[in-house]
Amino acid sequence: MWGFQFEPLAADGWRVVAPQMRGVDDDGAGDPPTSGIDDYAADVVDMLDALHVEEAVIGGCSMGGYLALALMRLAPNYFRGLLLVDTRPQADAPEALEGRRKLLRTAEEQGAAGVLADMEPKLLGETTRRERPDVVAHLRDIAMRNSNASIAGMVRALMSRKDSTPLLAGIRVPTLIVVGEEDTITPPALSQQMHAAIGGSTLEVIPRVGHLPNLEDPSAFNRVLTHFLAHRV
Repeated sequence: MWGFQFEPLAADGWRVVAPQMRGVDDDGAGDPPTSGIDDYAADVVDMLDALHVEEAVIGGCSMGGYLALALMRLAPNYFRGLLLVDTRPQADAPEALEGRRKLLRTAEEQGAAGVLADMEPKLLGETTRRERPDVVAHLRDIAMRNSNASIAGMVRALMSRKDSTPLLAGIRVPTLIVVGEEDTITPPALSQQMHAAIGGSTLEVIPRVGHLPNLEDPSAFNRVLTHFLAHRV
């Protein structure tokens, strides 16, 4: 997911850690199940402690953004900065929950292929789907590594997450909000709302990409991220 960010960030002197979350990919076959996003957050805290990392710029894309906000609620002392990419603070509304239930049934019955068929047009921007077949293939490769059980576990975690909206006004660390111009899952208007709520935050809208800008246009995304890290953190 974050492979395109390792080299440019390391070149600027940053240590980059991309956690392998429980249950994700084939390596997670023996992991304990999660009861929600807070379980993932606890795992990240355990990882940071094991690595003796006392402070970090913590962020994520989409579900990873929900996780970052959960960490901000549960363990704010670890944050040197915050990165929120194509995500939202709100919990699922009733109609969104119904969509999650449908996706959960698809995951349980059809696995990664069924979920990918449903989600691919939403995850990637129109421009990416039309002009960047290599990105489409890369997304499919990532998605197809996951088992039915791991995908179902992630969907359940999404359904149970808390509303992080009340948290936003209290965020005091440098915060970068990034959103794809063509994102239909968490459209730019939602990022603009987060930007207004988080004092001193920076908002960047990346053109011609959808819900996964770090995969769809790594060069543009990396320019935005490295500038933020160099000048705000």
